[in-house]
Amino acid sequence: MKRTSPAKKIISVSQIQKRILKTDSLLIDFFGIPLQNPKPQPALEVLIGTVLSQNTNDKNSYKAFISLREKYKSWKEVKELPLRSLEKEIKVAGLANQKAKAIKRILDFVDKRGEYSMEFIGEMDQREALNMMTSFDGVGVKTASCVLLFSLKRNICPVDTHVNRTLNRIGIANSQIPEKTFWLLYDILPDGIAHRFHTNLIRLGREFCIPTNPACSICPVKKVCQYEDKNPSREVKRRFNDFLLLDNLH
Repeated sequence: MKRTSPAKKIISVSQIQKRILKTDSLLIDFFGIPLQNPKPQPALEVLIGTVLSQNTNDKNSYKAFISLREKYKSWKEVKELPLRSLEKEIKVAGLANQKAKAIKRILDFVDKRGEYSMEFIGEMDQREALNMMTSFDGVGVKTASCVLLFSLKRNICPVDTHVNRTLNRIGIANSQIPEKTFWLLYDILPDGIAHRFHTNLIRLGREFCIPTNPACSICPVKKVCQYEDKNPSREVKRRFNDFLLLDNLH
């Protein structure tokens, strides 16, 4: 007889919020409260930096971002580069053709506005800002929400593969699609925790809750984790990886 998995128990919004706060507390106990960059993070730079970070690690995307910023005097100069030249400049970040086209579209947009800035989105509500940014090909909800969090310091939690994996294993979310998990959190995330929660979940996903052979026995949130396939091994080690691109653009 074929064995079927038991259906996951549906929990209420208040129960999800309690689980979020308990997870947040355990993460703070272990990682502390991550520092946000005290310098203003321009929205245009965060948007371009996040595009560069797609499907690669933060160190490679940082190299590509710094290369552009140090080699060219302005984003206008970057806009005027031939597409192939821009691809070469950002090759280290991977998917150079796709990312160069996205950056070009963004820079064409701000050029037409007459100012190489996207600070105007600070006057928009969150939905309006998300809709505007995701109208650019190559900019999804995760990328747009990073701008709202890291530049405008809105209480919004971007969901990448690390955040989605950890939230699903902990039992806060129940979707393999990061965007669905993002919208789950969108209206229920407790006030004032977005930056630390997002940042600490990324570290959790990089250092303990990796896709295979996770370090469950030493995980800082094992008290609340609902993951059914926990790794029983006690030989696993933590992988240190605390560099975060979007707090280091300026």
